Amino acid sequence: MSDSAYLPPFAALRAFQAAARHGQFREAAKDLGITESAVSHQVRRLEDFLRLALFHRNGPKVQLTEAGRRYYAEIDPALANITDATRALIGPRERGRVALTLPPSLAVLWLIPRLAKLEAACPDIDLQLITTTRVCDLKREQIDLAIRYGRGGWLDVEASPLLAESAWPVARADYLSPEQLTRPEEALQSARLITNSYHTGEWEEWAAARGFRLRKGQKTMVLESQEHALEAAERGLGLAMGRRPLVDERLKAGGLISPFGQEGPSEAFYYLCQPVRTHPSAAARRVARWLEETAASDSPQKPELEE
Repeated sequence: MSDSAYLPPFAALRAFQAAARHGQFREAAKDLGITESAVSHQVRRLEDFLRLALFHRNGPKVQLTEAGRRYYAEIDPALANITDATRALIGPRERGRVALTLPPSLAVLWLIPRLAKLEAACPDIDLQLITTTRVCDLKREQIDLAIRYGRGGWLDVEASPLLAESAWPVARADYLSPEQLTRPEEALQSARLITNSYHTGEWEEWAAARGFRLRKGQKTMVLESQEHALEAAERGLGLAMGRRPLVDERLKAGGLISPFGQEGPSEAFYYLCQPVRTHPSAAARRVARWLEETAASDSPQKPELEE
């Protein structure tokens, strides 16, 4: 029998490699840019060719059989060698470009501090950030991905939950006295409240949820963005409403504290969106996957999409 009789279909090998690496067909499908059923079909095709079971199937997760482990140990470096040999022969591919639109506050306070990690994970991709509160027409403006804030239900986009939001008061560590920390309603009434104009009524909502009353003629400062409100609070100008995940970096650095605890869920979320009825580029899929993985470590809570 000729050697060619022992060469399995290459697409089946790639599907097996991706499924073995991720431990589930769904993630393998995202990696390869195909459907989950296509991955399952290709793996079954390889198993039929080998006349061996390569995976134990248990719900969404799969586990290599003993034969699968031996086979993966051999073919994974072989496929890596093919990739290296091809790269050495033809040189680097053209750099990918991904346009991403997102709110300015999210860009400044969440994404930009993590850009170095994105560049390390996707060194061959140039990311174009379009920071705006305007709802962009992704298809008409040729934008690959968007992160939108709200409750879902936008037209002409596929939206998946990315980051859950929660909100609670924050201040500089020395802004309130030790006595005020134990009397949050009194502290709230005597403090200056820094308000984000994008979230009107945020202090009334937070106070009402706890049975607190705000004082008539309360001292306030109205600023137009979350980063401005947090900057003012960090400079000791008052209490601001900190919103996860935007406030996380300042809390970690110690510039702000949560004097009354960190309870205060929001009804809004950040969603990762892409145009409907389009096939995203490989570069866009990689950036989307990185955003999802990074957000998952920051925000375990996931919303249900609205109909």
